[in-house]
Amino acid sequence: MRSLADKVLEGRRRVMLALAGTLPVLFTPLFLQAQEMIDLPGEDRWLEPRFEEVYRIGSLSGQGWEQFGNIRKVAFDDAGQLYVFDWQVLHIHVVDGSGRLLRTLGGRGEGPGEIRSASSFAVMSDGRVVVGDTGYLAYQIFDANGGYERRVGMGLEDAGGALWDFIPDPAGDALFSAVGSQMLLLVYGGNAPTHTTRPIERLDLTGDVVARDTVVDGWLPPGVEWLTSGSRQPTEFGPRMLLGVLPDGTVAFSDSSAYAIKLVRPGAGVQRILRRPLQPARVTNRMIEAEKDRQRSRPVSPGMERYERELIDGLVFSEVVSIVRELGVGWDGEIWVQRRGEEPIDDDGPIDVLTVDGRYLGSYRAGTTAMPDAFGPDRLVAFIEEDELGVQTVVVKRVLSL
Repeated sequence: MRSLADKVLEGRRRVMLALAGTLPVLFTPLFLQAQEMIDLPGEDRWLEPRFEEVYRIGSLSGQGWEQFGNIRKVAFDDAGQLYVFDWQVLHIHVVDGSGRLLRTLGGRGEGPGEIRSASSFAVMSDGRVVVGDTGYLAYQIFDANGGYERRVGMGLEDAGGALWDFIPDPAGDALFSAVGSQMLLLVYGGNAPTHTTRPIERLDLTGDVVARDTVVDGWLPPGVEWLTSGSRQPTEFGPRMLLGVLPDGTVAFSDSSAYAIKLVRPGAGVQRILRRPLQPARVTNRMIEAEKDRQRSRPVSPGMERYERELIDGLVFSEVVSIVRELGVGWDGEIWVQRRGEEPIDDDGPIDVLTVDGRYLGSYRAGTTAMPDAFGPDRLVAFIEEDELGVQTVVVKRVLSL
């Protein structure tokens, strides 16, 4: 007879495969002891978008600071102030509730308070700003008035590894980051780890170098080797690693091809899974050839044709097309989940709105609203828009009702 430990391991294995869309979902009492499974309705209940525009910034004819070069990210603080990161000049502009400029911090340079190189940042609830400066391999911290405080090393110099995008811990002095999310930097080193999972980590910023603590091990599809050395890339159409943080510090994440939003508390493991009975589509040969043809049609730098052809010919495809394409968290505890569209590469499908306690509030039809690029207090949301000339605008709106 199999031991209790063997039964638990087998149960976990089957759950992981089920959430990836490769097996029917069978949950045993052994597995359910620490988790609550909530099954949401399968039929969509459509919501009418009701947003009130608060202000917009960004114009070729506007003030100098709002003639943006390349907006990479926006974020709110507790006071509803918006922070806009212009990657082209490495400036972070802070505006008030009416869109009036309050201050600008950062800027390209080598001096205190200047940024060597960065593509992401985070705003703590008290207004402090953390910039992932890849030039220094450190997180630069600015106080709530924009003054430079200090740098905290990323700890990537010797071992090598990857820097993944990050979001603030509402409790302060820490960030959350997930292996397999958006990669910001790859550092080559002899001790670069090989990942068999996609862990979500909490990065403590109180020391001179970040201290990493694994919150939960996210699922990595079977047969995929995610090497931070960059020698292997994730599967096409496969599950993305997506996460957001709720106001109480609970992490909401999606790591599977099926519709399963998992809620985890640091130190307590996954406590709740919100599921909708939507099935991932099987990947067909037609889908594979269409995707390869699409990638072959992209412009290629001179001399790189052979390399690109070999790269495309060697693409690894998932067995199913993942459902969840984006995840965001509102400050009132709502979870926004964007699903795939009609085609496998279509990221702009319907957007579901859920609550942390497991209620389905409804869905916005595809095309009726974009996924917000940032969420703020008092139901504020921000969208980065770009016109046909490439001019970027940030539009701040308030969600009136759901």
